[in-house]
Amino acid sequence: MKWTWIALALVISQTGPPAGGADDDPNLWLEDVTGDAALVWVRERNAVTATELETGTAFKTLEADLLKIMDSDAKIPYVTKNGAYYYNFWRDAEHVRGLWRRTTLDEYRKAKPKWEPVLDIDALAKTENESWVFEGADFLRPEYRRCLISLSRGGADARVTREFDAVTKTFVRDGFQLPEAKGGAGWIDRDTVFVSTDFGPGSMTTSGYPRIAKRWKRGTPLSEAKTVYEGLESDIAAGAYHDPTKGFERDFIVRTPSFFTGETYLLGNDGSKRRIGVPDDAESSVTREWLLVKPRTPWVVSGRTYAAGSLLAARFDPFMEGKRELVVLFEPTATASLASFNWTRHHLILDILEDVKDRLYVLTPNRGGTRGAWSREPLEGAPAFGTVSAWGVEPDASDDVFMTVTDFLTPTTLSYGAIGKPLKKLKESPAFFNASGLEIGQHFTLSKDGTRIPYFQVSRKGLTLDGSHPTLLTGYGGFEVSEVPYYSGLAGRAWLTQGGVYVVANIRGGGEYGPQWHQAAMKENRPRAYEDFAAVAQDLVARNVTSVKHLGVEGGSNGGLLVGNMLTLYPQLMGAVVCQAPLLDMKRYSHLLAGASWMEEYGDPDKPEEWEFIKTFSPYENVKADMHYPPVLFMTSTRDDRVHPGHARKMAARMLGLGYDVRYFENVEGGHGGAADNKQAAHMWALAYTFLWQKLS
Repeated sequence: MKWTWIALALVISQTGPPAGGADDDPNLWLEDVTGDAALVWVRERNAVTATELETGTAFKTLEADLLKIMDSDAKIPYVTKNGAYYYNFWRDAEHVRGLWRRTTLDEYRKAKPKWEPVLDIDALAKTENESWVFEGADFLRPEYRRCLISLSRGGADARVTREFDAVTKTFVRDGFQLPEAKGGAGWIDRDTVFVSTDFGPGSMTTSGYPRIAKRWKRGTPLSEAKTVYEGLESDIAAGAYHDPTKGFERDFIVRTPSFFTGETYLLGNDGSKRRIGVPDDAESSVTREWLLVKPRTPWVVSGRTYAAGSLLAARFDPFMEGKRELVVLFEPTATASLASFNWTRHHLILDILEDVKDRLYVLTPNRGGTRGAWSREPLEGAPAFGTVSAWGVEPDASDDVFMTVTDFLTPTTLSYGAIGKPLKKLKESPAFFNASGLEIGQHFTLSKDGTRIPYFQVSRKGLTLDGSHPTLLTGYGGFEVSEVPYYSGLAGRAWLTQGGVYVVANIRGGGEYGPQWHQAAMKENRPRAYEDFAAVAQDLVARNVTSVKHLGVEGGSNGGLLVGNMLTLYPQLMGAVVCQAPLLDMKRYSHLLAGASWMEEYGDPDKPEEWEFIKTFSPYENVKADMHYPPVLFMTSTRDDRVHPGHARKMAARMLGLGYDVRYFENVEGGHGGAADNKQAAHMWALAYTFLWQKLS
């Protein structure tokens, strides 16, 4: 089962004063993340949940099976090419926290490659007595010897940064190091980095991100780093980065005033800043000689209107000189949107969603020397059905690509090859459940306002439509994130093979049909997402796939807000709810951790005119006495420094106080993902599926 997460975030504390009315909240004390009283409450609730759900052999068997899937050494070891090596981060039963390792392409082609260990996170955690979680490495090009490694405690978003030597496999003594904070560092050259971090009072935004970017020289204290840019405290974040592409070396500054707006500046050697002249709400990127722009709203240039969700190309240097020669690489339709794009050395791969099904195309600029012309061909080897993704193995140097193909019932395959040539299968994930006799169907239903809403259904072939089947409905519906088919050994083992039906809804607020689909459920229109989800639930019952008592809903993060609203607004439509890492108190959300960064999505509850519509989709405020709410399981993590665990804590406390059927589980670490290792993740998913099966079967 997939969780899709919101934004980034910051410190485990409040980032501002309580919103209006907070003093009347009797559960405010549960926002004290590591407070003694709050943690006593957490342990008590965890114990109650454990007593109910963890007893018996069925739970233990399920948990063991899920952990076996996660720890399987037959999983695809995905790699990233850095210099001559292909690097992979791997977790299994032996490497609980993980092993960062590498191999060569010749070895990687083998069924069982020989891996060279680079950094053992379990050993590091033991040596330093810290619950380290590996968060990635940024290599210095072109040598690919030094890198900046990010580590978090327990999976939180806050990280430490340390310089590492990949040849000696040791941290560099007196190298670049940053203490725990949000932000990080990126290479300029061997002795210089851009750094954005917590520099002290006034250096962070109200959303908890760094607002100051500095240039830091090796051998000097961080306090002497030179400021290159300062954003506003009201921004989400600001930072700087270096593009080391040979022949196109450039420095950029990025300011993010709100979640869906941004400004990018070209930073000159003399400190001058020239803004890239695209709309504030457009996504833009610079690769070699090309500027790509994806506007979120219609963009009028020289009398021509370019559609929201289109992809436009211009030569970067002429564009910065004021020329506006734009080439349309993609234009959306009523049923097609641009999911993503990825460069190889000479080509651009477009991933287009057509009614939530991937179609991949290869675009090549200036074929035959015709100015402005780009050729377009289907990616050779990409299947007609399934979730397909392709990306450049080493975009600076080659046209080699990796491609993955999967769906709800098909284990993921990884292929490798070059643009213009057939791709060959390189790796294949094993089947973690028996999919014989199962099928995938796509259905459409009408929402309250007549909008056509798609959803995927995974069930047994020839399903008897008698309303008796335990059915799990999930979705997200926010931040322009699309829900596409994916293979989940966990859902297969815990749900599908037990006879359950699995459903994924493509509701508004997501990106399935482009920016308009997302914008149709922002702020005052947020209830459209919940109406869409309710319409899917009602359609499943109307088609006799299931009935209310057999229908459960699950969602995490913004999806937790989704199912929280299903609980309070549509309790009559479902028989059980699993609500994970959720936003729920929308009166307080903008004052908790990264909440302020999401106000463009939901609105500002401190503005009376916006609170008027926000309060209609604030589950915590909408819980009422004497209702018939379905049973619910709330799940979160103490170390979630993105969506405050107080949301789930307070909602559970309020509903328990009113006598409702509520369970609660809080993992002690894991960050916004809920778990810091496979064992924790297996335990949490076993709890969720056990609860759902008990209530719905």
